[in-house]
Amino acid sequence: MAQLDTLDLIVLVALLIGTAAYFTKGTYWGVPKDPYAASFTNANGAKAGKTRNILEKMDETGKNAVVFYGSQTGTAEDYASRLAKEGSSRFGLKTMVADLEDYDYENLDTFPEDKVAMFVLATYGEGEPTDNAVDFFEFVTGDDVSFSGGGAAEDKPLSSLKFVAFGLGNNTYEHYNALVRKVNTALVKLGAQRISAAGEGDDGAGTMEEDFLAWKEPMWTELAEKMNLEEREAVYEATFGITEREDLSLETNEVYLGEPNKNHLEGTSKGPYNSHNPYIAPIVESREVFTVKDRNCLHMEIDVSGSNLTYQTGDHIAVWPTNPGKEVDRFLNILGLSDRRHMVISVKGLDPTARVPFPSPTTYDAAIRYHMEICGPVSRQFIASLAAFAPNEDSKDEMARLGEDKDYFKEKVSNQRLNIAQVLGRVCDTKWTSVPFSIMMESIQKLQPRYYSISSSSLVQKTKISITAVVEEVHIPGPKPNIVKGVTTNYLLALKQMQHGDPHPDPHGLTYAITGPRNKYDGCHVPVHVRHSNFKLPSDPSKPIIMVGPGSGVAPFRGFVQERAAQAKAGEKVGKTILFYGCRKPSEDFLYKDEWEMYKQALGDSFELFTAFSRETSEKVYVQQRLAEQGSLVNELLQQKANFYVCGDAANMAREVNIVLGQIIAEKRGLSPEKGEEIVKSMRSSNQYQEDVWS
Repeated sequence: MAQLDTLDLIVLVALLIGTAAYFTKGTYWGVPKDPYAASFTNANGAKAGKTRNILEKMDETGKNAVVFYGSQTGTAEDYASRLAKEGSSRFGLKTMVADLEDYDYENLDTFPEDKVAMFVLATYGEGEPTDNAVDFFEFVTGDDVSFSGGGAAEDKPLSSLKFVAFGLGNNTYEHYNALVRKVNTALVKLGAQRISAAGEGDDGAGTMEEDFLAWKEPMWTELAEKMNLEEREAVYEATFGITEREDLSLETNEVYLGEPNKNHLEGTSKGPYNSHNPYIAPIVESREVFTVKDRNCLHMEIDVSGSNLTYQTGDHIAVWPTNPGKEVDRFLNILGLSDRRHMVISVKGLDPTARVPFPSPTTYDAAIRYHMEICGPVSRQFIASLAAFAPNEDSKDEMARLGEDKDYFKEKVSNQRLNIAQVLGRVCDTKWTSVPFSIMMESIQKLQPRYYSISSSSLVQKTKISITAVVEEVHIPGPKPNIVKGVTTNYLLALKQMQHGDPHPDPHGLTYAITGPRNKYDGCHVPVHVRHSNFKLPSDPSKPIIMVGPGSGVAPFRGFVQERAAQAKAGEKVGKTILFYGCRKPSEDFLYKDEWEMYKQALGDSFELFTAFSRETSEKVYVQQRLAEQGSLVNELLQQKANFYVCGDAANMAREVNIVLGQIIAEKRGLSPEKGEEIVKSMRSSNQYQEDVWS
C-alpha cells in the first residue's frame, strides 16, 4: 500500500470534516433560531456556572417544593410566587419558584417522591406556550421524549413525580388554556401523579383571580393529605431584606435610578436587545391620527437603526413604560414614604432561590416608578395579607372583610378597578406606615412591557418601526367615580406632546419622568424591543388575502398593504388584497384615510377597502356585517386559498367574525352550518386563518 504524503493527509482530513459537518447540520450547528429569543441574563451579574439541574438546586437549598412558571406578561410568574409563599407560610413547605427556561427536564424521572412540583402555565396566542416554556412543552409532549433513566413513555418514567397544575387562559381564544391541558395530559401519560384537578383561570371572563382562589383551596387540602402536611396560622415572612443606605445617594454612580441592568447603568448599553434588555430608541415622528379633541390615537415612528434590532411585517414592538408621577406620589404617600422617596435601598433575597425583581442599590422612587405595576388590578388575597398591617382596628376589619367576601370585594374594588394605593386610601386615609416595603415588592407584579402590532412593512422601512396606539381612558361611574388611564399609551402621548413643543406635558392630568433615569431618554427616546409573531403575509405575494381590522386593529394591515403596494410598484404580481375596516365616523377616527387612497393607486383593482361606520347614522354597522355582505367574494377568494386575517377585539368582534365566516362558507357551498364551522377550524389549524387579537 502506497504511503500517504502530507498533502494527501490534509485533503483526507478536510473531506472527513466536511462530511461530518454536512451530516450534523441542523443538529450541532446551523440550527435556526428565533432572532428575538436571545436572552440578556448576565445583565445584572448572573452567576457563572449556575446549575440547570433542578434536583441539584433543590438539594443545595433544602427545598421540597418547586413552582415552575411559564409566563409571557408576568401574571403566571406572579401566581407562582403567591403559591410558593402560601405553601411556605401555611404548610411549612420549603418552596422555590423556577423559570422553566432556566432548567433541564431529562432528570424529572428521578424526582423524589417526598417532593412536589407545581406548574403555573399561561397559554399564549393561538394555544402556544409562552416563550420561556417552549422547550419544556416540546420536551414533555414530544413523541421521542427521553429521560436520564432511559425509560420510554410506556414505561411510565415519571411515576415518582407528584405535581399540581394551574393554567391561565382566555375563553375568547379558540385554544382556551391549551398549554396546561396538554402538559397535564402529557405528564399523566408519562406516569406522573397529579394531585387535585388541574385549575383553569379565565381572563376573558374576568374571573382569573377568583378561579385561582377557588382552585387552590381544595388543592392545598389534597396536597396536605398526600404529603402529610400540617396547616398552621399563616404569618408573613419576608422574602426580601431591604436595607436603607445612608452611605449612598442619588449622585452615587452605582445606584440604579431606573436603569434595567448594569450596562445601561454604566452607559454602555449593547445588544442583543430583547425582553431582558431594551434598546433606548429615538422617536423620529409622532402625530395624532384622530380628528376629535376628546379621544387620541397616536402614530409614531421608532428608529432602530444601529441597534441590530430587526423585524418582519406582522411582528410586535414592546414599549417599556414608566408609571405616571401622580400614581407614584399616591403610592409613596399612602405608605408614608414621601419624605424618603430618594432614600437609597439595597435589596437582597433572604432565600437563596429568591430573585430580586429589579437591580439594586436603588431608591424607593425608582423601584416604584420603573419596576412595579402599581396601577394594576388588586387581588383579594393581597388585600387579606395587608390586614395585619392596618393602621387601626376598623381598617383591619375592613381589609379582612374585603379579603374574605368576594362579592363585597367585587363591589368595592374590582368593579371600581382600583389600584392598591387607591384601595388603602379608601379604607383608611391615615398613612399605612406599618406595611413592609418587602410585601409590596412580593405582591405587586413587575412592570411589564406593552406589546403593539407593528403598523409598518419591514420591506419598505427596515430600520423604522411604526406604532398605532389608541390612548386609553376608562370612566368608572359610582358614588366615588374612578378614571382608569392607560399607563403606556398616556406615556407615549406625553412623549408626543413633548416632541411637539410642550416642555411640561401632562396628558389627562398625568406627568411622566419622560427623560428617564439620569436623563438617558432625553431627546424623546423610549425603551423598546421586538417580539416575533406568527401573524405573517404569505411568502407568495400573488396569493390573495382577506383582512378584518376595525379601529386600531388595522395597525398590522397598514403594514401588510404598504408591503404589497411596494411589491406592485416593483413589478411583482400581487394577489387580491381585501380589507374590512370599521370605526365610529369617517370624519373623526378613520385611521390612515388618505394612505388607503395612495395604496389603491399602486395596487389598482387588486386592492379593495370595505368600510363600516358605527356612529355615522342611526343604524350601527360593524365589520362583520360588511363581511357577510361580501360573502360571495370572500368565499371565492377562500377557494383560491386566500389567507384570512383578523386583528382587534377578541371578546366580541373576532368571535363574531369567526361565526360569520363559517356561515358564509356553509351558505355559499351548500353545506350544513356544522360543516362550515369545521372548515373554519381546519383553516385555523393550517394557519390559513390567523388572529392577532386582545381582550
